[in-house]
Amino acid sequence: MADREATRTETLMEAVRTKIASRALAPGDRLPSVRRFAETMAVSPSTVVDAYDRLAAEGVIRARRGSGFYVTGINLPPLVLAERGAPRARDVDPFWVSRQSLDADPSVPKPGCGWLPADWMPNAALRRGLRQLARGDDAVLSDYGSTAGSLALRRLLLGRFADEGITATTDQIMLTNSGTQAVDLICRLLLRPGDTVLVDDPCYFNFRALLRAHQLKIVGVPYTPAGPDMTAFEQAILAERPRLYLTNSALHNPTGASLSPQTAHRVLSLAAAHDMTIIEDEIFADFEPAPSPRLAVLDGLHRVIRIGSFSKTLSASVRCGYVAARADWIEGLIDLQVATSFGGPSRVTTELIAGVLAGGSYRKHMDDIRQRLVRARKSVAAKLAPLGIVPWIMPRGGFYLWCRLPDGQDSTEIARRCMEEDVILAPGNVFSVSQSAAAFMRFNVAQLGGERVLAVLRAAMASRVD
Repeated sequence: MADREATRTETLMEAVRTKIASRALAPGDRLPSVRRFAETMAVSPSTVVDAYDRLAAEGVIRARRGSGFYVTGINLPPLVLAERGAPRARDVDPFWVSRQSLDADPSVPKPGCGWLPADWMPNAALRRGLRQLARGDDAVLSDYGSTAGSLALRRLLLGRFADEGITATTDQIMLTNSGTQAVDLICRLLLRPGDTVLVDDPCYFNFRALLRAHQLKIVGVPYTPAGPDMTAFEQAILAERPRLYLTNSALHNPTGASLSPQTAHRVLSLAAAHDMTIIEDEIFADFEPAPSPRLAVLDGLHRVIRIGSFSKTLSASVRCGYVAARADWIEGLIDLQVATSFGGPSRVTTELIAGVLAGGSYRKHMDDIRQRLVRARKSVAAKLAPLGIVPWIMPRGGFYLWCRLPDGQDSTEIARRCMEEDVILAPGNVFSVSQSAAAFMRFNVAQLGGERVLAVLRAAMASRVD
């Protein structure tokens, strides 16, 4: 009997360690109560107490009197992002939508994915650019990229910044292999395990996944149609003392909202008063019909770091991102990029993107995309309405609709049922730190496809178990 109890205790300890290693539990997170964990694992409360006490003795967790047990961040196991079951059996977590979308057959409808269909992209311009590069200098095809990235592309970006009112120099911008890598490098430079980061609730699910991988404490702030809820934002700053705030100002992912001038001013004032850095992700900026307020423009790249990439507008296959920030931060980020990937993105990638941006075809391409998306947003909203699915707001641009489901519907369960029919959706709680978005779903209006998606969605909603 004693051996059996010891085995059960070890099983519970391993379950907790696995959640910590996968960052399902991050430093500062509270573990389930003794009673709830006992019910979940079908063991006695005394077995849970024993497991928690032994983990506390190892320094993995610690007890707070009257509050429960919390992850310490000490003796943190190596990061485990996979090995959590077959893709269709795994939990619907921040990795779920990405893995399902990226691994799906091209024929599978993906209204939950985060990119435009291939036939919406400027493929003719990309092919022309590739042919020109193939006839050009051998070094472009063979050599490493420079540490800060193509000077031609950086100058093009600085010209676009100047049109917005940002005065910057080439030593304030660097190119990266992607927008995700840009965030990763910034976290490496400015943060340490256990630091607190503010994010919007809901926010882009890969923000959550990446921050957990860095062993950071994630605090969500409710998002409104004008930006973060400023009462909650200020309370979170006072209570948590965050080092960083990570956000989309323009066409926020997943809601499609844009920052108001008043909210932008208050965010910057609080950041200055509490020495908080801001990462402003501009990946959707070119989908706006006219620019909305930008934190980087108002701040002048003092404590705001602008990041972006071209995967949504040009090609997700030709990957390149950028960081614009203070020159001293850029210097540190370049060193980190050399250490982790030996230089910037490939010269083929950067020269190709620079060529497309410099030509007149890009402006026309984006004009066409914005017009197509206006029609697609209206069409998809009209198709979803008979199912009782209603947009939270109608965005000014972009390809996302953040929609509320009818009362009693759970988006995670609907996504699971649709996945069984090879339709990939993005349920609300993969975006929500507080897990308060079960009644929401993000739809990519360019990827919704034909009537089959609607039929599968309708059947999944009808099969809900009351």
